[in-house]
Amino acid sequence: MRIGNIDLGERPIVLAPMEDVTDRSFRLICREQGADMVTTEFVNADAIVRNISSTLNKMVIADGERPAAIQIYGRDVQSMVEAALIAEQAHPDVIDINFGCPVKKIAGKGAGSGMLRNIPLLLDITREVVKAVHLPVTVKTRLGWDHDSKIIVTLAEQLQDCGIAALAIHGRTRSQMYNGEADWTLIGEVKNNPRMTIPVIGNGDICTPQQAAAAFDRYGVDAVMVGRASIGAPWIFNEIKQYISTGTVTPLPWHDKMAMLRRQLMQSIERIGDEHRGILHTRRHFAATPLLKGIYGFRPTRIAMLQANTLDELLPILDRIEQQLCGNHLIENAVFNTST
Repeated sequence: MRIGNIDLGERPIVLAPMEDVTDRSFRLICREQGADMVTTEFVNADAIVRNISSTLNKMVIADGERPAAIQIYGRDVQSMVEAALIAEQAHPDVIDINFGCPVKKIAGKGAGSGMLRNIPLLLDITREVVKAVHLPVTVKTRLGWDHDSKIIVTLAEQLQDCGIAALAIHGRTRSQMYNGEADWTLIGEVKNNPRMTIPVIGNGDICTPQQAAAAFDRYGVDAVMVGRASIGAPWIFNEIKQYISTGTVTPLPWHDKMAMLRRQLMQSIERIGDEHRGILHTRRHFAATPLLKGIYGFRPTRIAMLQANTLDELLPILDRIEQQLCGNHLIENAVFNTST
């Protein structure tokens, strides 16, 4: 599969953009674990244009994470074009436009998936961004605004006509948010539309290697995008790649996975330059990781872990967890769900 001149190989697995999740340290680890492309947290076009430092910092891309996309969102043509031109100066490999974020503070103001209620403006933004930049432009969106307006098959053709290089589709409407099951049938319909010539990337409910492989086999998508299942489990990319190549998965040892999360923690602190903020940014991964699920009587320890504000508080808790599991000889036991 290719996005412009970028060759992602056969059956690529892509890291989905996620706010407060896909920072640089996490993206680098996902790339190490086999993600074929990564995407920044989404960045507000108005904040880019206003030169807000915290927003500009989100667009810094390290060489080790390439190919990488910067994702922008907004609700008017001028700011989106200006933001895309500024983002291009950060030298990503791709500019991605977010027409899929469902949260109220974004969609309710007409940006993200809110654009699905104003298709003429959505297409104008896409067309003008494509014309303005020299990089490949991609779009991530949803099936439609709600159950009665699943417009993705027609919209996909219109977006292709605007000149985008690839289209990622989340298999839910905006009204579904992240509830219910993702509907891949319409994603497959887009891919199998003979008018579609650009790559189609499927997204939604890919939580296991088997589900990723089935998405390729059943719906013919060019790539699969993994989002929430990677939070606290960046090794899922390694496991998916193994399964697609060999039909089997040999999970990394428990302690290697835990070491990976610890490394992410330390790299986040180093990148941000503030211990407390680095811990806050990483705690979500520790809260979500499957490594610690199903441990009997773990709730008080989990609460203490998520309330820790310093390394002096957090690291001893992680040490005790590992010592407990090692002492019980249960690290590789299936009860800890070592594979995702």
